[in-house]
Amino acid sequence: MSASATDDIRSQSRLIWAQTALHSSTLTLESASSDAGFRSYWRTLGHAPSHIVMDAPPGKEDVRPWLRVHDLLHQHGVRVPQVLARDIEHGFLLLEDLGGPNVAQIVTAESVEHVMAAAIQQLVCLQTLPLPADFPAFGEALLQRDAGLFEEWFIRRHLGLELSCADAERLELVQRRLMDNALAQAQVPTHRDFMLRNLMPSTHGLAVLDFQDLVRGPIAYDPVSLMRDAFLSWPEPRVNTWLQHYHAAAQHAGLPVPSLPTFLRDADWLGVQRHLKILGIFARLHHRDEKPRYLADAPRFMAYLDAVVPKYPELTPLAELLEYTLKPALAKVHA
Repeated sequence: MSASATDDIRSQSRLIWAQTALHSSTLTLESASSDAGFRSYWRTLGHAPSHIVMDAPPGKEDVRPWLRVHDLLHQHGVRVPQVLARDIEHGFLLLEDLGGPNVAQIVTAESVEHVMAAAIQQLVCLQTLPLPADFPAFGEALLQRDAGLFEEWFIRRHLGLELSCADAERLELVQRRLMDNALAQAQVPTHRDFMLRNLMPSTHGLAVLDFQDLVRGPIAYDPVSLMRDAFLSWPEPRVNTWLQHYHAAAQHAGLPVPSLPTFLRDADWLGVQRHLKILGIFARLHHRDEKPRYLADAPRFMAYLDAVVPKYPELTPLAELLEYTLKPALAKVHA
C-alpha cells in the first residue's frame, strides 16, 4: 500500500474516532500542529467547545509512555492538558484544547520576565514530584546515545567528516567530562525538553506539553533547557539572572541544588552537552526524516558554544575541534 493510501486510511480512522468520542457525526478536523516525531495534533471543528485529537500511529509512536507521565504529572499538580478519551490500541487521545499559540510564539522581550517566573514555578513543581522506583534514569547509556547523535549525524552525515585520531580524542575526552558532570549531579524528575515551545498559556498556570520522555535526571538539565532554548536566544546576563532565580526557588522548595557557583557551572556544562545532542538530532531530522527546517537553528547552537566553552579550560579540546575542524566544514556545507 502506498504512503498516500495509508495516510488516507489513517485520516479517515482519526475522523471517525473523534466523531464517535464526541457523539457528533458532523464534526471535522484540521491540523493543529505536529512535532519532531510521528505524533500529530488535530483540532475539532463544528463542535463546541473545540478539542484536540492526538494521533500517535501504532508502530511509529506508543501512546502509553505519554499517558503514564501525563497521569503522574496531573496527580501531583503539574498543569497538563486534560485527557477526555483514550484509545490506546489505535493511538488516539482526545485532549482539552488549550488554544494557541504556545508561549514561544507570543513571548516578547517585555513579557519574558513574567513568563520565566511562571515557567520556573511550574518546573520546580515538576521536579518535586515523587517518581515510581521503576522510572528510567538519565544514565550512562542515555548519555552515550546522545553523544553518538552528534558524531554520527552532525559530524559524519551533515558535515561529511571523518575525524582524525587527534580530533576524535578531543571529542571523546570532552564528551566524557560532560557525561561525568551530568552523572555526578543530584537526580530529580527531568522533562528533557522543558522549553517555551512546550509550554501553553492557560487559566491555571502554564501547561506543560511533550513530557513523555520524563526520566530521573540531572537537576540542572531542565533549567538550562528552558533558559538556553533550542529555538530562542536571550542575552547571557539575563539567562544568568534567571538561573539564579531558579536556584533560589529550588532551594526554597527543598530540592537538592548545590551551591550557586557549582550549579551555574553544571548548567553551563549540561547546556553544552544538550546543544551538541540537539545538533545531532536536527541533522538526523534533516537527512533521515526530510524535515530541513530544524537545521536553520544551527548557528544559534554554535553561538552558544562560542559563549560558554571558552570559559572552562577543561573544555579546551572541544573549543579546538570547533574552531579548526567543525566550523570550517560547516561554512562549506552552508556556503
